[in-house]
Amino acid sequence: MKKLFITSSAIVLLLALGSWGFLVHRTIHQISIYSLPKPLQLFFGSEMDYLVYNSVRPDVRRKDDPKEETKHFIDGDAPVFGKEGLDNIPHKWEDAVKKYSEDTLRKYGTVPWEVLWLKDKLTNAFKNKQKDSILYYAADMGHYISDAHVPLHTSYNYDGQLTNQKGLHSLWESTVPELHFDSYNLYQKHKAHYLKNPEAEIWKVAQKSSEMLKAVFEEEIKASEGFTEAQKFKRSERFGQMRKNYTPEFAKAYAKRLGNSVNERLLESSQCVADFWYTCWVDAGCPDLSDITKNMDATKQKIKTESKAWKKNELLKNGLLQSRKASPEN
Repeated sequence: MKKLFITSSAIVLLLALGSWGFLVHRTIHQISIYSLPKPLQLFFGSEMDYLVYNSVRPDVRRKDDPKEETKHFIDGDAPVFGKEGLDNIPHKWEDAVKKYSEDTLRKYGTVPWEVLWLKDKLTNAFKNKQKDSILYYAADMGHYISDAHVPLHTSYNYDGQLTNQKGLHSLWESTVPELHFDSYNLYQKHKAHYLKNPEAEIWKVAQKSSEMLKAVFEEEIKASEGFTEAQKFKRSERFGQMRKNYTPEFAKAYAKRLGNSVNERLLESSQCVADFWYTCWVDAGCPDLSDITKNMDATKQKIKTESKAWKKNELLKNGLLQSRKASPEN
């Protein structure tokens, strides 16, 4: 697999545009692997570098593909969907198109359907044991599942731009976790299980994200009470433009008010990714992947070591967290 090259300026821009930061996306993909049953765990474990570093590929595509942007969210509270928001939107794509039109749906986001479309593609790739396709679709699907777990990916007020809270998006999903990542718990007991109704599952994820919005907005307002404008924001020039960003001090105060909610959402994302990967494999007939799994013996030992550290929440401490390492050369 070719290395994914991203310039530093592109990384900054992409993070500003939204989606879990690169650190979190990559961490989610890695710890998702440890919840899988052995046959699937070994296959994905042998390709961990690819899955981890390509977990951010959909964000990279946004730079060049205008159709990519709306695949990452669903603005459930947009006026077009009425007071009931997500509850008004039919879960089946065909029914939703009949009610709102395809143009409307694509304008306000399609993340639940993107996950389900990729589920079908990944299942077929497993059936045909197409290694490159399995890895490609697994990495992309994991990204969209993770994005659906972010509250602001379910709001028309996605960056606080309608409530004088501009910059809230990256504050919640990038700045806060990056500031406190060393103290995060990356382990929660979970065994990947089969999803009898994947459609209901991904919509349940979006619904919970939507329900978290009230706290996301309100806690920013409450945290602001102890800060002056100068203490709350810092201004800097980047790419020839002046930008206003939340200060680290305010981010810490906001994080304190949020409690463990961001960390918990990270863990829930990883569990959901593992469940969807596993479900695709089961729906494909649980194919034997040993003949397309490289370095079987070495991978077994690697996964054993990492899983042990993961269960003790020592991946970071032991230098085993891929998201804190340099990109692989291949």
